[in-house]
Amino acid sequence: MKGAAGANLGYVTAKEKLLERVPKWSEREAEVALRAVEGDVDPVIRRFEDAPLEDEEISAEEEAAVQEARDELAADAPTIPHEEIKREFGLD
Repeated sequence: MKGAAGANLGYVTAKEKLLERVPKWSEREAEVALRAVEGDVDPVIRRFEDAPLEDEEISAEEEAAVQEARDELAADAPTIPHEEIKREFGLD
């Protein structure tokens, strides 16, 4: 909020944040932002943005498998690099 003399009283407006960040954007990032502001977003991208995060229930078994993987990562269990998996399945 600005005081009577126009001094900033410690909070940054959305416009100020944008003005600070825009000069750091790549040309591609600026194009995407401009299309979004002008409402000219690709309809496929719009569908993805508007889609619900999850459209079906996660089963107890799936949740347990996810937790097991998280626990293994937290315990620094050995992992297989993505490139190795791709080679194994002939995807490289």
